[in-house]
Amino acid sequence: MKIATWNVNGFRAREAQFVEWVRGERPDVVCLQEIKATAEQIGETLTLLPDYWNYWHGGPRGYSGVSLHVRKELYPARPAFSHPAFDVENRVVQVALGDGRIVASVYVPNGGKDFGAKLDFLEAMRAYVDVVHARGDALILCGDLNVARADIDLHPKERKPGVIGQRSDERALFEQLLAGGLRDVARSLEPENDHLFTWWAPWRNMRQKNQGWRIDYVLASERLKVTSCKVFPEVGTSDHAPVVAVFE
Repeated sequence: MKIATWNVNGFRAREAQFVEWVRGERPDVVCLQEIKATAEQIGETLTLLPDYWNYWHGGPRGYSGVSLHVRKELYPARPAFSHPAFDVENRVVQVALGDGRIVASVYVPNGGKDFGAKLDFLEAMRAYVDVVHARGDALILCGDLNVARADIDLHPKERKPGVIGQRSDERALFEQLLAGGLRDVARSLEPENDHLFTWWAPWRNMRQKNQGWRIDYVLASERLKVTSCKVFPEVGTSDHAPVVAVFE
C-alpha cells in the first residue's frame, strides 16, 4: 500500500499539479492539507480522478482544510470517512479502510496566533492515538504537523531555539505521540539523514539550497511494516513537498 501526504497550500493553485502527480505516482491513499477550498469549489477535480473515492473537508472562508482520496481499485466499496472529536477548523479527516487500518489526514495549527490552541490540539491528537490503538486498529497519521521534531529536522541555519515549531513543549508532545505506539516512518528509515526536509520558506532560493524544515510526516502504528518513505521536493509549487510511504 502506497500512502502519500502533501500540504498543497491552496488546492486551486495546485490543482493541475495534483492531478498530474497522482496519475503518475498512483498512490493508494492521498492525504492533503491546507486545501483552502470547499468541495463545491473544486468539484471538477472529482471527475478528473474518477478512480478515487474523494472526501473534501474545506472551510467556507478559504482557510485550512484537509482531504482524503482512496483508490477504488484497492477498495471497491466507498470507505467510511469521518472526523475524530478533536477536529477543529477543518483540520482532520479520517478513513476506516475496513481492514483494521485507519488513515488520518491532519493539519496541526501553526501556533503563531494562538500557541495554546496548538498545544491543546497536539494533546488531543495524542489521546486520539490511544483511542484508535485501544480498539485494536492500526493508525497511519499523515500530514503537516507543524513541529520540527529535533534539530536534525532543521537546516543548521534554521535552528532557532524557542521559535514556534521548535519549542521544547511542542517537541515533548510530539514524542508523546510516538510513545503512544507510532513510528516516525521517514526517520526510522533514515536515522542519520540531516538533509531530509519537507518545507522551505518561499524566498531567497531556500528550496534550491535545501535550507528547510521537516514538518510533514507519516506516522504509523509500530506493527505496520514500511518498506520506503520518500520526499519529493521537485513536485509542485507549494512551499511543502509531498511525502510518500510504502507499506507491506
